[in-house]
Amino acid sequence: MHSIEQYREDFLSYMETKIATKEPKNLYEPITYILGLGGKRLRPVLTLMSAEIFGADYKKAYDAALAIEVFHNFSLVHDDIMDEAPLRRGKETVHKKWDVNTGILSGDAMLIYSYQLFEGYPPQTFKELMHLFSQTAMQVCEGQQYDVDFEERDDVSIPEYLRMIAYKTAVLVAAAMKMGAIIAQTTEDVQDLIYDFGKNLGIAFQLQDDYLDAFGDPKTFGKQVGGDIIENKKTFLYLKALEMGSPEQKRELEHLFSIKPQDAADKIATVKELFVDTNAVSRTLQEIEDYTERAFKTLEVLNVSEDKKQLLRAFGASLMQRKV
Repeated sequence: MHSIEQYREDFLSYMETKIATKEPKNLYEPITYILGLGGKRLRPVLTLMSAEIFGADYKKAYDAALAIEVFHNFSLVHDDIMDEAPLRRGKETVHKKWDVNTGILSGDAMLIYSYQLFEGYPPQTFKELMHLFSQTAMQVCEGQQYDVDFEERDDVSIPEYLRMIAYKTAVLVAAAMKMGAIIAQTTEDVQDLIYDFGKNLGIAFQLQDDYLDAFGDPKTFGKQVGGDIIENKKTFLYLKALEMGSPEQKRELEHLFSIKPQDAADKIATVKELFVDTNAVSRTLQEIEDYTERAFKTLEVLNVSEDKKQLLRAFGASLMQRKV
């Protein structure tokens, strides 16, 4: 088995050979820009790791890993437009650096390219990968729509929110792992187990992202800290604060999430205080730990060697300790 860092380095080297600015420049330059902004490369690393864990040459998973990464970044380009976000990984978002129309069109090209990347696989593998990828892509769209809808609703429940982040974020992590298993030609049972591992880890990852959005270090987080609060997003933190707060705290939160002041600094500070005072922060951190443990429990019934399970555990643990 290779180290996580080795998978990441090898993937980045491969991506550099496949992604280049060509004509028309204004279509492709934003693509090389967003893919070059860095990031954790979580999903492609998981695809390569999964392929090797199940006995395949991980290099056979390069194109599937790149498809996942291109699709993920496509979704970020369009999400940033919808959220009117100014920053992505500490840099200008595509629609800010260029314009909205460029962001839409370059994002569309990324989506198409992500599908093209599967064309080199054998027919049966291609069929299985495409089925999973199309299903996942649709779920991501559904998750994004739920996210948009929730901004206008005052009755979002915690189960609804967890379904939204499962679709918007976790299924892509799960699919990344299952793709590696498909390329390694494992059984359906094994594919489903590694999918469940990835899905639970993905939910924990998104809950951690919600926490960092409010309480992360602006120097390391890479996005605008407090962005979810500014946009009145009903995150797990917010919903838990409503559930656990006093009637007065609940009224104050609901009021703050009904306004968008020009200067949001005071709003962000007050909301963060309420998150702490209602114990929503401690409950969110506990939920992150619970979903991580669910992922690890899946490994107990997975028929692979202990050193391979340990690599997956170490990767999961590192995600939960991140600051970015």
